[in-house]
Amino acid sequence: MTNITIFNVDDNIKNLLQERAARNGRSLEEEVKEILHLALIESQKPPINLVNLIEKRFAHLGDFELGEITREPMRPAPTFE
Repeated sequence: MTNITIFNVDDNIKNLLQERAARNGRSLEEEVKEILHLALIESQKPPINLVNLIEKRFAHLGDFELGEITREPMRPAPTFE
């Protein structure tokens, strides 16, 4: 494994990291590793396909088609005269 050193970390950020590590029962190093893991590995999951989720949600209803919605002609644009 590679070591990484980060210089000039803001004291507020360091304190927040230490507090978060304490809440999670981890060392500061373990907490930073977890944050990097979540930021890099978890973000590589494929994006959610909303169409597939909706299809799975309503699959038990079977196939059906909605009727075509008739449209009315557009009205003329106002002239403001």
